Amino acid sequence: QVQLVESGGGLVQAGGSLRLSCAASGAISSISFMGWYRQIPGKEREAVATITDDGTTFYVDSVMGRFTISRDNAKNTLFLQMNSLKPEDTAVYCCSAIARRRAYWGQGTQVNVSA
Repeated sequence: QVQLVESGGGLVQAGGSLRLSCAASGAISSISFMGWYRQIPGKEREAVATITDDGTTFYVDSVMGRFTISRDNAKNTLFLQMNSLKPEDTAVYCCSAIARRRAYWGQGTQVNVSA
């Protein structure tokens, strides 16, 4: 079992920055993949940024060059540095981890970007 708790969301003006954190606990040594996803009302959940166990990263086109995913060496905290935020980045951001072929999700943290 893996537990994930996100933090760092909030309200920011367009052009501003936020840093999201995802604290993982439980069987963290078995985690092979982690990522940030967002849910915008009326739209499907989308993968924003992901990172594999060997450090390979993926970013959705809309955040390329603005967001950076990273994790600490012990793999117990995942980060998402979000710069140059836009109103269309407003969403609930969730952290996810895959461990032993099972997906785990956090509760999410709300990010609101005002124009």
